[in-house]
Amino acid sequence: MDRRQFLKGVLAGGAVAATAAPAPAEARGNLTMPPKAMGLLYDGTLCIGCKACVSACKESNGLPPEFSTEDHMWDTPLDISGKTKNIIKMYKDGTGEVKDREKDGYAFMKHSCLHCVDPSCVSACPVSAMRKNPETGVVTYDPHDCIGCRYCVLACPFDVPRFQYDKAFPQIVKCELCSHLASPDNHTRFEYSACAQVCPTGATIFGPTDELMAEAKRRLALKPGTDYMVPRGKLGGGDWQMAKAANYVPQVYGEKELGGTQVLKLSAVPFDKLGYRDLPERSFASISETMQHSLYGYLIAPVVVLGGLVVAAKHSLRDQDEDQE
Repeated sequence: MDRRQFLKGVLAGGAVAATAAPAPAEARGNLTMPPKAMGLLYDGTLCIGCKACVSACKESNGLPPEFSTEDHMWDTPLDISGKTKNIIKMYKDGTGEVKDREKDGYAFMKHSCLHCVDPSCVSACPVSAMRKNPETGVVTYDPHDCIGCRYCVLACPFDVPRFQYDKAFPQIVKCELCSHLASPDNHTRFEYSACAQVCPTGATIFGPTDELMAEAKRRLALKPGTDYMVPRGKLGGGDWQMAKAANYVPQVYGEKELGGTQVLKLSAVPFDKLGYRDLPERSFASISETMQHSLYGYLIAPVVVLGGLVVAAKHSLRDQDEDQE
């Protein structure tokens, strides 16, 4: 086959592809909660800001201290980072006199990975370094597969995955719900999520997500000021203590946001004041994947490429014909 015949073949093939009937692309809905989903319930009204969870998280995961003061005497992270997977932040308004009050009050909020039911980081990762366990739903990270593209950092709507910019061989750092503790060679003092295990007030508890949701709904149904018992550590662990029901915002954050999360939150101060914005129920991952499937399902991208080949082929054939004349 000479050059002229080859170009005619490209031209014909491009025309056929461009006029082929498009394959229908189906919209993808949100993924559903895994059957044995595990997670956390954080109740900001029970949090005292002691940051024992921050310290335990670092101990459990072997993370180094992070300094924000000149003397470098204490581990004082200001946000989650390449060295910190979990942080407690404080909201304050006006005089900040009363806990869990929006005006002239203060409140605490835990920030870490929410382990989305339909995670954007997993959808965006091109090499499956970010994975969601099909049974527990825990979103984990495999540094051996990671290529350092940081798509997960850009994709996460909660700004959670962080990159170790100060490392020669950097990795992504995020809460993995202490999934390593389930390993048979675990010899640490922690048996499950360290942040929940050390929380002295039961502000953070660990357990099956459906049971955590039921516990959250139970608290929302209580009349403010009512005495009630709260579990500590994990649901079903047998450790309880007395608490008073707060004047909660009537919302379990994570129940519906972006298809739901396995880390749930309660607060008496609006969540948008605490760093968690209002989000739609449809996951961003389902939207982006539907667009991608539509793009390739209807041959838009291939047609563009083949269209360029067709134009190039036409110009080349015309130039060749003129040369022969």
